[in-house]
Amino acid sequence: MARKKAYIEEEVVEKAMKVFWKNGYEATSMHMLEKEMGINKFSIYASFGNKHGLFLESLKSYKKRVQGIFEQFRNSKKGVEDIKEFFYNSVRICDEKGNHKGCLLTNTYYEFSEREDQLIKEQMDVFMNNLKDLFIEKLQMDSTKDETTIQKQANFLLLAKHGLATASRVNNQKEIEDYIEMTFKNI
Repeated sequence: MARKKAYIEEEVVEKAMKVFWKNGYEATSMHMLEKEMGINKFSIYASFGNKHGLFLESLKSYKKRVQGIFEQFRNSKKGVEDIKEFFYNSVRICDEKGNHKGCLLTNTYYEFSEREDQLIKEQMDVFMNNLKDLFIEKLQMDSTKDETTIQKQANFLLLAKHGLATASRVNNQKEIEDYIEMTFKNI
């Protein structure tokens, strides 16, 4: 008969997510995970298969954490102004207690860009494509923009969002605000 787990999976995944968010996948060791999660590696393997399985669960946990920002963005109806607000909201989440700087998904996108990890690549592609589609949807609310301009601006905004996620790890609040304001002077 299997032993009953002495931990709540959602709670330990949340702890693991914070370790991956802070350090990245490669730099996170099993020892670091054991220490932060408060469980041993045998429990990690039993519940998640391996570090990779735990990382995939951590990405899901992060997506749940930022889901509110995306829902607000998806449901808003003010076009470019909504995109700008989304940029500000995506930085504000880093200031919440217990969160780290930057975006775990953007960090993962960079870290895994040169790897042959199909599961992570698929998740990142879906995330980036959905984000770009939201940018396109909001840009299309401006009837003066043609499709070519919308596509170019959506690409620009996707890259600007990557830059913002990276900058938010090291730059101060004023520099971040200036970055966002200058980004939207070009849209």
